[in-house]
Amino acid sequence: MLVQVYAHGLFMVIPLPRPAALNARLETPIEEWPYLDEVLLKTRSRKVCMTCHWFRNHAGVNCIPVLTCQLNQGLIAHGEHLTSRFQGWTDDLVRQNDWAPEVA
Repeated sequence: MLVQVYAHGLFMVIPLPRPAALNARLETPIEEWPYLDEVLLKTRSRKVCMTCHWFRNHAGVNCIPVLTCQLNQGLIAHGEHLTSRFQGWTDDLVRQNDWAPEVA
């Protein structure tokens, strides 16, 4: 986790140490994450998993796509990313703030 601090007219980014439980969870391979079926909410708006900032599509074993939520650290069943969302849905930062990590 990074914290942005303003000091002496400059912004500095300071890394904070991660809790041990979070470190262990982040080191777990994506294929071993749990499915998030119980926490998905059905929706008919554009606010679905696929349009969320935290949605990722990974190449799994034998190049089979694995759909994940980075915020909830879990897997999303195929098709659910088009019709469901989580409580913590966040607009994609590219659309929201013209944020482009590949330029930074």
